[in-house]
Amino acid sequence: MPSLKKSDLHKRVATVREFNRFYTQKIGVLHEGLLESQFSLTEVRILYELYHGQNLTASDLCRDLAIDPGYLSRILSAFQKQKLIAKTPSAQDARQHILSLTDKGRAAFEPLNARSEKEVAAMLKPLSLDEQNKLIQSINVVQQLLDSSRTKNTAAYVLREHQPGDMGWIIHRQAVLYNQEYNWDEKFEALIAEIAAKFMLNFDAQKEHCWIAEVNDAIVGSVFVVKESDEVAKLRLLYVEPHARGLGIGRRLVQECIKFARQRGYQKMTLWTNDILHSARRIYEQAGFQLVLEEQHYSFGQHLTGQNWELKLT
Repeated sequence: MPSLKKSDLHKRVATVREFNRFYTQKIGVLHEGLLESQFSLTEVRILYELYHGQNLTASDLCRDLAIDPGYLSRILSAFQKQKLIAKTPSAQDARQHILSLTDKGRAAFEPLNARSEKEVAAMLKPLSLDEQNKLIQSINVVQQLLDSSRTKNTAAYVLREHQPGDMGWIIHRQAVLYNQEYNWDEKFEALIAEIAAKFMLNFDAQKEHCWIAEVNDAIVGSVFVVKESDEVAKLRLLYVEPHARGLGIGRRLVQECIKFARQRGYQKMTLWTNDILHSARRIYEQAGFQLVLEEQHYSFGQHLTGQNWELKLT
């Protein structure tokens, strides 16, 4: 993978900082009172966790919200004096107390929660449905990239059929990723676009299929089965986003291809790849594919070794 220049890193840092300033102003957290209330942002975050959570302790809040224990203790003491929260000794650890909102605390938070939902809805309203979907996908990607545990621990992904707009995204992401990871040039993007265009223009729902993998509504991978002949299916364009690797998505996508091909009466499945794509090759080998041909070629601005693989389905 090409190394990142120091000047490029500074530009990326500046971009992230600029976004932080923009979004902070957008959601209005610079106001002295959040959501036109007497509570600060941190206080509302604590009320939110206690409203939606169960059996939370001060230690849980410190960990989940990254709050200094002393600062949290002062806030909780103030809440207790205002009779917004109650403390109950923990049955598991006598040193800890379970925190919960009182009826007064819930009554104080619920208007804030409703007002927050109303403000976010007003921010989304000017956007088209497609723009809203793009925004939500982008938010999910940011969360996954900056908090790897969110993806690794939940391992919650779904597979679905392709929809309008998916092909453009697949072309874009594969072109970017293969350039970043293998320095492949725009000719690879042209190849992906050609494959995707042929798939859409000649789509045979009985003999062809595309699977889109999603995590939290964001696309993290895809694969195609296309018809080579009545007896031969071809697996094409397998990819998984870097932040979603390790969840078994690539292996699952290949398994779905094989299952589909068998159900549709194909006798054999083929694929073409390159020897430097080590992770994909391991998946193909584990699925039972056999390497049948290797040949040197110059493509995508690189000297490569192409490989043809086959799997007998009957």
